[in-house]
Amino acid sequence: MSTASPADAVDPVDRLIAYLYRSGLQVGASQFRGWALAELARVVRCDGVLWGSGLASELRFHTVTVHGLPASYPAQLQATSATNPILPYILGNLDKPVDMRDVFPDETFFASELYRSTFAPFGISRILSTGHLDRRSGLYSLLSLYRKDRTAVFTESDKQRQQRASYHLFNAASHSFFLHLARTYADRPPDAAGAVVDAEGLFHEAQPRFLDMLDQQMPDREVQRLPFPIPAPGTIVTHGELMVRCEQLGELYLIIVWPSGPLDRLTVREREIVYCVAQGLSFKQAAKKIGVAPSTVANHLYRVYRKLGVYSRTELAGLVHPQTVNND
Repeated sequence: MSTASPADAVDPVDRLIAYLYRSGLQVGASQFRGWALAELARVVRCDGVLWGSGLASELRFHTVTVHGLPASYPAQLQATSATNPILPYILGNLDKPVDMRDVFPDETFFASELYRSTFAPFGISRILSTGHLDRRSGLYSLLSLYRKDRTAVFTESDKQRQQRASYHLFNAASHSFFLHLARTYADRPPDAAGAVVDAEGLFHEAQPRFLDMLDQQMPDREVQRLPFPIPAPGTIVTHGELMVRCEQLGELYLIIVWPSGPLDRLTVREREIVYCVAQGLSFKQAAKKIGVAPSTVANHLYRVYRKLGVYSRTELAGLVHPQTVNND
């Protein structure tokens, strides 16, 4: 009699969840969603999967990925958003898998115009969907699994697997996205967090810590939208007690925020000098490293002492963490 190995005993959903987070940096940010859907299809058997993200208020995806389905399918599905009866049911049962059979009896569904125009052309017979809404950002995610065989109905076990996997699928994708961005913008302060917005300030991605800081500073802010104007790309501005940095991401914008500290009151040149002095460099050594005269270092340092209210290098060094100095 064969004996199952420890690996075989691991629940496939648990294994998928661990794999999603572990692969955050190994899989390219632009390929992560498609790769994750292919892995999910191994755990909950299906012929196709759709993963769309957007703002619930608009019922429109700004990011959509399919696996096992033609690229034309999302547009066909989205065209039915105003009349598709499963959508309000999903919105009323967030984070719970909804089978089309929960909404339409088979005889009604397969005789409907919705089936004939939207699902039949792609061979879809069975649908299992889960919606998730982040109420602080207004971001909505939809995960729909499809089967072509009418006799292959989704079971309670399938529902449980999708429900457990979907939350981690959404979070792992966001985690992977910001991990890759952190590699590009490695000079950001360690206590910073980011979000991606469009030209109107509407969220496309947002880290929980980013939303935490907005909630702390602006508890009455409008959900779904950045509560301050988008700074010019490549600049750092102050908004209340937050420092805000903006970088261009194609047609979108990466917004990085962190709590303002003493060093944020300084100019770029002053921060460079503080960083050198806090490392123990002399005026002459600091001047050589930065490319200025020693007298310039001394003059800047005098102004820094007055701005920060410190009186010695020891006090100054106590305010400095190497990674918090921004050399832009």
